[in-house]
Amino acid sequence: MLAQLLIDNAYQDAEGGRTTSRLNPVEGTVASTAAAATVADANRAADAAGAALPAWAETSPAARRALLQKAAAALDARADDIVAAMKAEIGATEPWARFNIMLATGMLTEAAALTTQVAGHVIPSNKPGLTALAVREPAGVVLGIAPWNAPVILGVRAVATPLACGNTVVLKASEICPMTHSLIGAAFLDAGFPPGVVNVVTNAAEDAPDIVGALIDHPAVRRINFTGSTKVGRIIATRAAQALKPVLLELGGKAPFLVLEDADLDEAVAAAAFGAFMNQGQICMSTERIILVDAIADRFVEKMEAKAKTLVAGDPRKAATPLGAVVDTNAVAHVLALIDDAKAHGARVLTGGNADGVIMSATLVDGVNKSMRLYGEESFGPVTAIIRVKDEAEAIAVANDSEYGLSAAVFTRDVVRGLKVARQIKSGICHINGPTVHDEAQMPFGGTKASGYGRFGGQWGIEEFTELRWITIAGGPGHYPI
Repeated sequence: MLAQLLIDNAYQDAEGGRTTSRLNPVEGTVASTAAAATVADANRAADAAGAALPAWAETSPAARRALLQKAAAALDARADDIVAAMKAEIGATEPWARFNIMLATGMLTEAAALTTQVAGHVIPSNKPGLTALAVREPAGVVLGIAPWNAPVILGVRAVATPLACGNTVVLKASEICPMTHSLIGAAFLDAGFPPGVVNVVTNAAEDAPDIVGALIDHPAVRRINFTGSTKVGRIIATRAAQALKPVLLELGGKAPFLVLEDADLDEAVAAAAFGAFMNQGQICMSTERIILVDAIADRFVEKMEAKAKTLVAGDPRKAATPLGAVVDTNAVAHVLALIDDAKAHGARVLTGGNADGVIMSATLVDGVNKSMRLYGEESFGPVTAIIRVKDEAEAIAVANDSEYGLSAAVFTRDVVRGLKVARQIKSGICHINGPTVHDEAQMPFGGTKASGYGRFGGQWGIEEFTELRWITIAGGPGHYPI
């Protein structure tokens, strides 16, 4: 089955009939074939979105709400196809795929509720008789660039709030999961969105820089959102800055998980294991660093090791193991290199530490310190580092000793203490007595430092995807000095 371009509500081949294939990471067979867009194809998608913008921007909030609700139902109706695509393209387990669908449908229904929340203000003016308004209007065409790791959640997130605000969209699909992202476009088509409002572009990996560059430069595109690596985020931000176009970036992470001496250790272990190894650790919020105060370190490690040993990986198609496949052998090689470096510098691998192709079980590495790559580099795989510290102050210092600042967690029975610690951690998100992996459609989701800037979610998403204008109405004759 071919994932075609979706432009102006029509499935289309790429110019010249060009295609690209994604291989199944487990068995190496073709998982999907997609149209390989050219720059001309990408521009056609942006043209279609630009042409559809005036009518969509004037569509009533109630009509936009109804269509977004229909899109949620349409996405859920395609669940079995999406599960099959995620298993084939990225080696996802069925529970992870269905969780993606559940959260994505929630994002669409939340976006539907936002259509009447695009509000303005009346501002008191010092000029007699003047009414001053702050008005939020659609920004224009929004380019959403989505990654492969949580493809339905992040693909939908890239476009749902922009649509609710009256923007039209181009979704640039990931080269790693083109069929999965194409099925998102199909759901919007099923829901009855007008022509040109939602467009999906697939491309070959080698063409990505040219395709993305052309879409950023297109005059109709006024906002860009990107979820992915910090390296690519910097490139996108630089290109957009040259065109003076705002960008929302949600990038890499190295989430710290602090366990203080008064923590509920059983609860902390459960949360740490979920945060570190859900989806094989391939989540931007994944718990990459477990920071333990010495007073409870040994007890926590004993419990965590026992838990990690139960988190084995296997072929996701057989649905017999809690973990599925890592996305490709390059990702596995990166994780193994981090583990080998840590071992060479004195760390101990408590469980895991090896792989069979792309099948890699949970790996726990104790005794990690600053001399090791695993201390600071994002692994984006099924490994987490245990870092031991003497007290709360050192735990906070280690948590902040990172270029990243997306998600964090702290465990303590003293909620006031937990809040005090959370306020000192430099991250966009911090959970007290909860895992680092947590997302809800209405929350302000985003990071600081090298984890990006801007916020998805709720009213904060409205601010990202609208233009704020000042409009005045004079109520009487003016008085001018000249």
